[in-house]
Order: sequence, then C-alpha cells, then structure tokens
Amino acid sequence: MTPVRVGATIAVTGATGFVGATMVRQLAGAGYRVVGIAQRAEPPQSIRGALSSYVRADLSVAWPETERVDAIVHLAGLAAVGPSFSEPQRYIERNSSMVTNLFEHLLDSAWHGRVVVVSTGAVYGTAEAGSALSEASASAVSSPYVVSKLLVENQTEYYRRLGVDAVVVRPFNHIGPGQLSGFIVPDLTAAVRRSQPGETITVGNLDTVRDYTDVRDVARAYRRLLEHPRLEHGVYNVCSGAALSGRDVLATICRALGREVPTVAVNAERAYDSSYAVGSAERLTREVGWAPTISFQQSIVDFVTDQQLLDAGMPENR
Repeated sequence: MTPVRVGATIAVTGATGFVGATMVRQLAGAGYRVVGIAQRAEPPQSIRGALSSYVRADLSVAWPETERVDAIVHLAGLAAVGPSFSEPQRYIERNSSMVTNLFEHLLDSAWHGRVVVVSTGAVYGTAEAGSALSEASASAVSSPYVVSKLLVENQTEYYRRLGVDAVVVRPFNHIGPGQLSGFIVPDLTAAVRRSQPGETITVGNLDTVRDYTDVRDVARAYRRLLEHPRLEHGVYNVCSGAALSGRDVLATICRALGREVPTVAVNAERAYDSSYAVGSAERLTREVGWAPTISFQQSIVDFVTDQQLLDAGMPENR
C-alpha cells in the first residue's frame, strides 16, 4: 500500500470539472502539490493558484507527460446519464480508454502510488424504501453510462490484480457550489429564479428519492482514501445515507431563495430513473473514519449564494 503524506504531488484528472476543481482546491489547502489534467486549454481562475502545474490532454488518446506524481485521482470522463442513451458507444469507448491509457502508462513506467478511480452509485438498482445500498448490493445496467462505469470498475480490478494500488469509489448524487446545469439542484434553482410569483414551473419527476452529499465532503472522502495506510477493500461508497425526494430539494431551494414553493407541472419520468436510491457509507466510515460534515440545507444555501454572486458579476467563489 502506498498512502500519500502532506507535501506529496497528486494528479487530478478532470481537474476543471465540478468535482475536480473542488478536489484541486482541497488538496492544495491540505498541503499537497497538485497537477491538474483536463481537456480545457487553460484552467479556470478559481483553481489556478492551487495548481503546481496544468496539463491539457485528451486521456482517451494517451496519458500525457507530467511532472512526477505520487498519487492520482481519476475523475475525467463522460458523466451525464441522459446523453449516454443517444451516444452509447462514445460513452463506453471514451470512459474505458481513459482507464486503459492511465493504467498501461503506470505499468510501463513501473510507477508505485495509489490511484482513486471514480465510478458512480448509479451502478446499483432501486433499493427497497427505507433500506440502503451497500457495496455488496447488486448492480443494474440501467444506462450506457452505467455500462461504461461498470467496465471501468472491472478494468480497475484487472490492474489491481497486476499489482497496481487502486481503489474504486462509488459516489451517490453530489451537490454544492459550482455545479452546472443538467442536475437537479442547478436546474430547479434556475427554474425557480426565472419564475414569477404564482407561475407554474415544469420539472422532472420529483417523487424519486435520492442520497445527496456535498461535493466538498465527497472530495474529502477521496483525499482520506489516498492518505489511509492500508485499505481493506477495493470499492467504497461515498454517500450521506439520507433519503430526500425531489420535492424536498425544491422546498429547500425555495427556502434558500426566500420564495414560496411554486406549483409544478411534471414531465414523464425518465426511463433511467430508479425510484429509491440511498446508499450506505458504513464501510468507508468504519475503515477510514469519514463522515459527511456539511448538511444538505447548508449545501443548498452555499449553491444559491454562489449563483447570486456570479450573477452579480462577483469573482468566482468556488
């Protein structure tokens, strides 16, 4: 096992994304040197000061040349579920090839370090109401996106058998400052802010129940897995264990905005939506001592505040 210690250099792929940027800032704040890797030409202003170096690269083509790193957090990949239905092979090929290029490079260079590979809690099926999904729960191939993530997990297990120190994480829904449209909190927030008093807003299915964790807590879980001296397992859930419906999300957003909860018109449920998906992070808590620290309510308030600052033309506060 090869845990990292403060002062080590950690590469973060997908460094300019929602989770990646949070990961970069958190690692730098904890005393690590951070190498950002992403396809964007330049890193956003919000993380430039936290990076020791930045590499532009398409990881589906090859792993790039970087300064020497002691550990890697692999976040890069196609992540939105919906578009995977219209581009199934693209999702499968790109997400898989990134992992192949990463691990083949590590084997060729005889590298010794730890890799955290990010999968998703969406690999599970629907849980019984009131129960929680553990790492032992059955998977359900509900979308091409999930197919690609299960393939990534199997690839990681293959390279683990070849001696690479790698661990898979399955984060459930995460929220917080900096999240872009295409997810429930940004989309509902935008809809409420656009609406006039008494106006009906159009939404997706708000009766589904999900498990939400603040992105800053998610990043802290990944850091703790890098730092832990001896991990007992190859897969860990990252989640809060709290069951919240879409209606709970909407009500919390409205409270943060100081608005009345509007009347909603609900679209047909998306085919890939499971009705109840709440996880258990008991394994991670027991072994690593991680637990979420930022409440759902605080995460929503922070997201709304961040959006208001951006709309007012204030510098990025992420």
